[in-house]
Amino acid sequence: MSIFNNSLFTRGISRFCKLYSYELPSVKYCEKSKLLNINNVNKCYFSVNAVKSPPKSKYPRFLMTLGIGFGVGTIATGLYLYNTYRNINTAILNTATGEEYFLEKAPVKHTVARSIYNPLDKSGFKITLYQFQTCPFCCKVRTFLDYFGFSYDIVEVNSVTHKQTKWTPYRKVPFIVIEQEGTQTVMQLKDSSMIISALMSFINTKDKHLEEIVKGFPTVCFMNEDGKKKTDIMNKYSIFYGERPPGKSDEEILEEKKWRKWVDDVYVHTLSPNVYRTMNESFQAFNWFSEAGDWKEHFKTWERLLVIYVGSLAMYLIGKRLKKRHGLKDDVRSSFYEETNIWLKEVKNRGGKFFGGDEPNLADLGVYGVLTAVEGCNAFQDLLTNTAINDWFSDMKTVVENHQGEKYLNQRGSNL
Repeated sequence: MSIFNNSLFTRGISRFCKLYSYELPSVKYCEKSKLLNINNVNKCYFSVNAVKSPPKSKYPRFLMTLGIGFGVGTIATGLYLYNTYRNINTAILNTATGEEYFLEKAPVKHTVARSIYNPLDKSGFKITLYQFQTCPFCCKVRTFLDYFGFSYDIVEVNSVTHKQTKWTPYRKVPFIVIEQEGTQTVMQLKDSSMIISALMSFINTKDKHLEEIVKGFPTVCFMNEDGKKKTDIMNKYSIFYGERPPGKSDEEILEEKKWRKWVDDVYVHTLSPNVYRTMNESFQAFNWFSEAGDWKEHFKTWERLLVIYVGSLAMYLIGKRLKKRHGLKDDVRSSFYEETNIWLKEVKNRGGKFFGGDEPNLADLGVYGVLTAVEGCNAFQDLLTNTAINDWFSDMKTVVENHQGEKYLNQRGSNL
């Protein structure tokens, strides 16, 4: 024999039924033949053997149960969807204001793989680039530094042990460390596009120091579609101008920004599935990486062989996943050619030698930079054969290697 003594529960059920015009099923008599007072629910005794009212009373009970279930389900679903939406679309509040780019002291010194020195560089910066020699994003940063004539040192990071970056919580390459001559200021700039935008903004704004400029690129944390915490940099494709460059319209500025983003979001993702298309191509690529990066000079023999053999297998498998993730065709070469032709068509439509006109802009430097990462691979040779990229690529190589943009850095002068 069950007893319902919870007055709040029973009162709530009664009110719910009154509100939705449900009738509680009547009970005529109990096992002890005692009449039940339906108005005094707290003292009702329900027996297993109780005689219920006619069959029609089952339907109100069914409707009541259905209503309760529907209401609870709706509330639960609403709370779940709200929670999910909030987690995915709401940035996690953080205190990042650009101060995260400043280091308390210079990092531990590591072996410099090579130094690029330009006597005409008057910026006053001592720049150290931490990189993988053939990482497309690292190549993009090097292309920018070379074109504008910055002097810089290169620290080659072991892609397996990462021992050269253990001093910093941020270990994703490329990043650069900038020390300012005559001061204690040390900055660590992160993300290839942010690095380029910050230094380009420095060149454009003679009245602002780099220390002020980097604060315009704060780091933000957010939840992605999978509910995972992610970090990104605000304004990383934006350039700050002290004065509008002569002859550069708003449309041209927006187009440059759009195609810089295209390089990172679309074009670069056609590279790995093509370079690591087969195990043989993957192994060939890593041997070329070893040669291009002088790994024999900078790594121990066992480290170099570990990177070549483990890396080639790992990237072959990763290349297959990237092909699927980014929706490339079964014949990944055709996707590579198609995206390249899209770029060449844009260059042609603008009527100049480069996308930027007579001189390359940051979009040109971005496309050229990521392509240099695969220049010694079979995929690049196939690209030269099957598209018209060769002329543009050769022209870009000439202006980058000759530091054609150094005049703009020289006009800017020192950061002091």
